[in-house]
Amino acid sequence: MNENLFALFQSRFPADRSAPFLDALDGRVFSYADLENRSGRLSRLLGALGVRVGDRVLVQVEKSPAAVMLYLACLRHGAVFVPLNTAYTAREVAFFITDAEPAVVVSDPARLEETAELAGTAHVMTLDVAGQGTLVEGAEGLDGDAPVAELAANDLACILYTSGTTGRSKGAMTSHGNLAANALDLHRIWGFEPADVLLHALPIFHAHGLFVALNTTLLNGSGMLFLPRFEAAEVVRLLPRATLMMGVPTFYTRLLANPDFTAELCHHMRLFISGSAPLLEETFHAFEARTGQRILERYGMTEAGMITSNPLVGERLAGSVGFALPQTEVRVVDEDGRLLGADQTGVLEITGANVFQGYWRLPEKTAEEFRPDGWFITGDLACQDSEGRVTIVGRAKDLVISGGFNVYPKEIELLLDDLDGVAESAVIGLQHTDFGEAVTAVVVADGELPTEAEIIAGLKAELAAYKVPKRVLFIPELPRNAMGKVEKNRLRESYSGLYEDVK
Repeated sequence: MNENLFALFQSRFPADRSAPFLDALDGRVFSYADLENRSGRLSRLLGALGVRVGDRVLVQVEKSPAAVMLYLACLRHGAVFVPLNTAYTAREVAFFITDAEPAVVVSDPARLEETAELAGTAHVMTLDVAGQGTLVEGAEGLDGDAPVAELAANDLACILYTSGTTGRSKGAMTSHGNLAANALDLHRIWGFEPADVLLHALPIFHAHGLFVALNTTLLNGSGMLFLPRFEAAEVVRLLPRATLMMGVPTFYTRLLANPDFTAELCHHMRLFISGSAPLLEETFHAFEARTGQRILERYGMTEAGMITSNPLVGERLAGSVGFALPQTEVRVVDEDGRLLGADQTGVLEITGANVFQGYWRLPEKTAEEFRPDGWFITGDLACQDSEGRVTIVGRAKDLVISGGFNVYPKEIELLLDDLDGVAESAVIGLQHTDFGEAVTAVVVADGELPTEAEIIAGLKAELAAYKVPKRVLFIPELPRNAMGKVEKNRLRESYSGLYEDVK
């Protein structure tokens, strides 16, 4: 049996392949027949470029239908898809290229020259800009009836990079079996229906938009409205054509701020889903008051896809992320790994068919993150009630989630500490109405200190925009405990209201 994820998708495609798959909202509508043909041609081109099963294809391009077809072509061909955030700078991309050693690098046209200088022996191409010798142009005329590579469930499908607590990014290796198990669970528990239409406004370099939204739609053989990015006014305009929407909490706060977002617009919507960051209880209740619908919050992470979900049928509780998915088990333990009782707070650990294969070329780091019995240590603090419902209460790991994206402070602190005039720094997340958490730097001077604006400008040249602190605060010394460890909880308490008036 071929356990290639594309083969699973293909088995669920509508019998009438002329059925719509992706409406690009610019006059182009791609059918399932188009999907098969275009992904097949791109798969043929990957083969012509010398890409073999297991070779990496690293992609940093804007969201587009062609990018979706390339993802599917990589699955079909057996190549490992490595999507990168479009906000990553050249310094960041250089690391990913060195680490992943891709056979092909697909770049935004504006970055083609600098990417080519970093790529070594890899083929460097753009995706779909006419007249530039792109992948799409190269695939024209090739046979779209390409074979689907015969793969096992544990063969790699994707590597998603997540920032590390040490400042070094880690590549989470996700297999065809991991993705299939997760998508099948979500498709079932969220009650997908043949007539569903997904409003897709998420990025597709991230697990939420790529694996959760796309993969469940493909399993359902249904269609989606494909927005290049989230814009509240455009979502309001398109909602009457959709039945479900997936988003980060920021999407929902911005919709609530739009006076045109009304209950009438939502009356036909089957489901609103939120994830990638904690949904504030006030947002949950305000959304229900405005629309009459309760947002379904779920919980996941790069290393495991989705882990828990509030129920489709049954009570969705504000502040809770619900129950473990059917093929996933969760437990709450103390720091020594001992199982805790109901309603006790500890570290959440997971096991199941969705849990990743480990970190790319980091066996020691992989071993650190798993218990001897195979359970993965998420680093999130949680409690679980007697019915099994999970509530995330904090994070054991030093992580900020801003606008749905993970930010590890150490990477920013290393850059700050290298600046002239900075003795030491600490980066924290503070509550922000729009972003959930705002990245905030606290700096101690060493001689003449740069200004806040100068520090932020310098970091923008080195970091993806979502990692750059919204504010830089200056203090005489960082608070420390008896062991000399910086007490970030005290910093968070001291500056907890910093963004209260920011909308």
